[in-house]
Amino acid sequence: MSENSENKVAQHNETYKDGKPILVAVDNVIFGFDPEEEKLKVLLFQRQVEPQAGNWSLIGSFVGPDESAEFAAQRILTKFTGLKDVYLEHFQSYSEVERDPGARVISLGYYSLIRIDEQKDELVKSFNAKWFNVDEIPDLVIDHNQMVEDALHILQDDSRRKPIGFNLLPEKFTIPKLLKLYQEILQVELDDRNFRKKILSAGYLDRLDIKDKSSSKKGAYFYQFNVEKYFELIQNGYNLLLP
Repeated sequence: MSENSENKVAQHNETYKDGKPILVAVDNVIFGFDPEEEKLKVLLFQRQVEPQAGNWSLIGSFVGPDESAEFAAQRILTKFTGLKDVYLEHFQSYSEVERDPGARVISLGYYSLIRIDEQKDELVKSFNAKWFNVDEIPDLVIDHNQMVEDALHILQDDSRRKPIGFNLLPEKFTIPKLLKLYQEILQVELDDRNFRKKILSAGYLDRLDIKDKSSSKKGAYFYQFNVEKYFELIQNGYNLLLP
């Protein structure tokens, strides 16, 4: 073998000019917990452009040339709910060639956690948006049902390792309300006593000296999140060992 053939390097000469136009979008799975109905919900809106105009859809947008995908996801979240600086996490990318009949589009899926009582109601209504129970999602456009399913699986995993209730519950809440939230997220029944033991041992809840007596004379103590401990657990994680 000659010296030249031994040192020959395989060529990969693609240039920027060889690329084909591809659109990049973000789609937001916006989760909220309704403390009155005790239901985990997803915010959807009726698509306003073809194809499939008028059908229910996740809330999304194309990524602008001067913004990151995360910025675009936050922008569209604020546009529809009026909220800023909420929990936002990228969970998966969707790049099947024929996924969108309108164009060649790669979508980056994000999920958000918001407090429904803090949203701008009139703003949400102005986009014909509506909250749907997570177990009653209608047929959505393109592959958005799959996105909701994927996001819920990630949320379920995150809920075992992060104190995500901080982003979904009101400032003060009861343990029964927190239990209901976890049951809605995990889609399983949890043992009340075992859940209480695990959640309190995590150390990120502070009990208040007031009770919620709306459902019984004895009432249930209100709790609130210990913000310092919350951010410590966000950084380091933990495991509730829930189903």
